[in-house]
Amino acid sequence: TTEIYTLSLHDALPISKLYPQRWVQLGYLAVLALLSDWVCFSVAAAPETWVQTYAHDPATLIDIFLFTNVFFCFVEPAIVRRVGLRNCIVGAAVVMSSGCALRSGIPLTGSVPSYPFVVAGTILVGAAQPFFQCTPPLLSATWFGAEERATATATAINFNQVGIATAFLVGGAMAGNAEGLASYFDLITLCSVLVTIGAVLQFKEKPELPPSSSAAAKILEDSQADPNARVPSFFETARQLLAVPGFTRALCAFVVSIGVSNVLSAFIEEILIGVGITGQETIDLAGAGFQAAIVLGGIVLGGYVDRTKQYKVVTQACLVAALLLLLPLGNTASTAPVVLGTLIALGAMVGPVQPINAELAVEVAYPADENSIEALQQLCGNLFSALLVPIAEGASTGRLKVPGGLGELRGDFMLLTGLTATGLAFFSTFDSTLRRSALECAVDEEGDSCKMVGELTDDEEVELEREMKILEEGPLGKLSDATATADKPTN
Repeated sequence: TTEIYTLSLHDALPISKLYPQRWVQLGYLAVLALLSDWVCFSVAAAPETWVQTYAHDPATLIDIFLFTNVFFCFVEPAIVRRVGLRNCIVGAAVVMSSGCALRSGIPLTGSVPSYPFVVAGTILVGAAQPFFQCTPPLLSATWFGAEERATATATAINFNQVGIATAFLVGGAMAGNAEGLASYFDLITLCSVLVTIGAVLQFKEKPELPPSSSAAAKILEDSQADPNARVPSFFETARQLLAVPGFTRALCAFVVSIGVSNVLSAFIEEILIGVGITGQETIDLAGAGFQAAIVLGGIVLGGYVDRTKQYKVVTQACLVAALLLLLPLGNTASTAPVVLGTLIALGAMVGPVQPINAELAVEVAYPADENSIEALQQLCGNLFSALLVPIAEGASTGRLKVPGGLGELRGDFMLLTGLTATGLAFFSTFDSTLRRSALECAVDEEGDSCKMVGELTDDEEVELEREMKILEEGPLGKLSDATATADKPTN
């Protein structure tokens, strides 16, 4: 059940402000995520050219990238805590540009570098990606208001899908031969260098005033912490997060979403060829459309969740829709128009589950570190996908006849359907408090986002009172002069 929890705070002073700079921050993080996955899947649309040029399987390069990514997901939270958001993003952008430069070799010569240089460059980009992939919830909490966070997180987390689409569209058009491949890599390097220069000049650490009361309370709490206290390891943090009520439900939905979307991305070409779509341009456009649907679906549904805080209802609706859409997509009797339309619709439904549940995990685990939460989710999602893709590939040869002569269901889609149904059943048991929204509701009972799932337990009421005391003694007092003279929030 969804209930409104309010705690009257007499004539609470405004302690938050929204800055236009937040959109600049989001833009850089989203584009950097795009570039990192563009590099990862850069030759997915031109495997023949790659094999002719290097005599190596292009899938090996993707595996190298992903394994590097997983390793740096372990260390990324500690690095962000130590050096801050700006230094991490800018530093990772420089590392990514260096990797792109190694992959492209001497520009404008029309020649490609040796394979070891390409591998080294790929490792650098793989090491940089977690800093763009795991920081969206932290960026949202640092810069965006209570009714913008899910939209911002959805944009940043899912924008890497645009990078995959770009790889298919641009790579398919440019990388037809070795000289074209060299020009293609030069283009990626140029884009990366330009975005990195912009980030160095414009990306900031944090706003002067926090964007929400929960952000203000967290800043004050962090400032009062013992600087010499031992920082828990990644595994200790993960164990603490997994013990938070409701966290595993959000994690499960996140992992199901990333697993389904990654399997579909891996086998789009095979699916389309199976229904008679053989034109490479059509296949590339369909793949790009699927990735675009993931991004747009996340933005639209993320905006709705921002306004209503209906994380559970929206996630359930998306997973139910995904269940229904997987059936015609995996039916060998489906026509080409049905498969194309279903593929786009499925992207719009399954994609938003990731960012929405990234924000849901932050809500239930508040005031835990947003970056550590997303690092754990990405790590689990990527490892699960790495295991799921080969299993789905093996299951794809299986067939189950549909009664009434209505075709056959592919084995891989039966696997995805079972996975989605299991995830939906487990997630539906979610009944935990949105602790971050509870605090914001306590400060501003008139806010549209003053909603939460479930009721506060006795321990959570004590925690809320503690957070309110921090606000009263900190931002409400110390920042009163600053907020009194500050401009009204800019939207």
